[in-house]
Amino acid sequence: MTPSHHTSSLVKIGVIASTTGLSTQTLRYYQTRGLIQPKQYLESGYRLYEISIIERIKFIQHSKAIGFSLDEVLELLKLQDDPNVGAGQVKQKIDAKVTALDLKIAKLQQIKQSLIQLSNNCSGEGAIADCPIIAELKS
Repeated sequence: MTPSHHTSSLVKIGVIASTTGLSTQTLRYYQTRGLIQPKQYLESGYRLYEISIIERIKFIQHSKAIGFSLDEVLELLKLQDDPNVGAGQVKQKIDAKVTALDLKIAKLQQIKQSLIQLSNNCSGEGAIADCPIIAELKS
């Protein structure tokens, strides 16, 4: 069911889950991490969320999809929620992430080259005891 079919602006977690494609467990986890908060709790224990929280969850999903950790997403959400924050602070976070990714890519390239070298040193023939890859990894 889509949010537009609800007359109330408050919905249960199951509606949010089905709309966003996330499990209720994930949404509860997001709540424990401070990423989302229910608007109201019912006596039955059900949590009610404002339907507008779907936009926040999409922000979380997109941020995660481009490589941000949940801690980093929380930082971005706090920036977004603060009307005194300028765009420059958000840009700094993005630029720092790009720098971190550049370092990670360089490290992965080094690892790849090491693996290629190990593979090139081995013909794939003979006994494991004579394998140059195993010998190199032991040294």
